[in-house]
Amino acid sequence: MIQQYLPAIKNGGSSQFFLMAGPCAIEGEDIALRIAERIVNITDKYNIPYIFKGSYRKANRSRVDSFTGIGDEKALKVLEKVGKTFGVPTVTDIHESHEAAMAAAYVDVLQIPAFLCRQTELLVAAAQTGKVVNIKKGQFLSAGSMQFAVDKVKESGNEKIFLTDRGNSFGYQDLIVDFRGLPEMRAFGVPTVMDCTHSLQQPNQTSGVTGGKPALIETIAKAAIAVGADGLFIETHPDPANAKSDGANMLHLDLLDGLLAKLVRVREAIL
Repeated sequence: MIQQYLPAIKNGGSSQFFLMAGPCAIEGEDIALRIAERIVNITDKYNIPYIFKGSYRKANRSRVDSFTGIGDEKALKVLEKVGKTFGVPTVTDIHESHEAAMAAAYVDVLQIPAFLCRQTELLVAAAQTGKVVNIKKGQFLSAGSMQFAVDKVKESGNEKIFLTDRGNSFGYQDLIVDFRGLPEMRAFGVPTVMDCTHSLQQPNQTSGVTGGKPALIETIAKAAIAVGADGLFIETHPDPANAKSDGANMLHLDLLDGLLAKLVRVREAIL
């Protein structure tokens, strides 16, 4: 099932971008299923291959009292149920090497957080599961530096790799996207994804809660498609203001249909 998300890069890739989307964190079974159902209906309408995204646990929180999850096994079972209910692949983050095999039993794609993309043991452990490995580019790295992360996974026997850009640090409390990085990473022979929501974060706020600029999600997404991104990553929620994680930079779920309709037209225009 996941093979359709690994386009033949050397031949120009697939005719349609794919989408990784869902809530930042798994908040519960009911809301995860409701979000997935709506996104499946929308992506089916536009013939967009879809991977459901949800973190089973959030390890990189600014404050100790921040929401981190509903319990590892419980959240992973929710991801598994989403995949089986709607027949879609699923993706979740892992943070330490011992988590790779555990998460791989429930999901199709293991995601390496940006701040961990240089962690060799983590990359090797993810690769050895045989799952697709989605490596997020560190905010502190150039696009060219991600070749070494790709090499670590390939040299561990796994050719199934995505690279995801989520912006570069710009001062202490902002990020900026250098769109030159997408074609540069794509030249490594792996599908390249643009994270349209985390790239608009405003990290390190004095409140200890990350801010964001969700009004610019459409701008980032359009530009990414225009420069040839294979996929988009979008965190979305029916009530971002009350989401338990990263609500400040999420796309409201009600806006996803209209956004994807525009992006399909952009994709058609450049092919």
